Amino acid sequence: MKISKQSRRDAKSLFGTCRVNGALDEAKVRQVVTAVIAQKPRGYAATLSHFHRLVKLDLERRTARVENAVETSPALMESIRRNLSLRYGAGLNVSFWVNPELIGGLRVKVGSDVFDGSVAARLAALDTTF
Repeated sequence: MKISKQSRRDAKSLFGTCRVNGALDEAKVRQVVTAVIAQKPRGYAATLSHFHRLVKLDLERRTARVENAVETSPALMESIRRNLSLRYGAGLNVSFWVNPELIGGLRVKVGSDVFDGSVAARLAALDTTF
């Protein structure tokens, strides 16, 4: 579905009203969606579609996935949380996963940013150079 400029503007405006102190308020998002569905303004389906995309992107930006080849120690978890909060701001949801395919090192994904310091990534880079 092609989304008109007006629908994009409306969705951005709705998204702006849902932010409280720079963070997305889940209750306001539900309120806005309910109000738009009840009113059914012109192009509301496209507006809600773009609004959904904006909310999804914001949630991805606020979520970090940390993968390690072995179980991460509590001290390292806290250090990673602190460093990610300094870089991306408070309110970041950090989850830790064990991925034995990494062989060693860490892979951190926050939104579209990926920091890969794993042995598997280094071996793959070495493989492409030969």
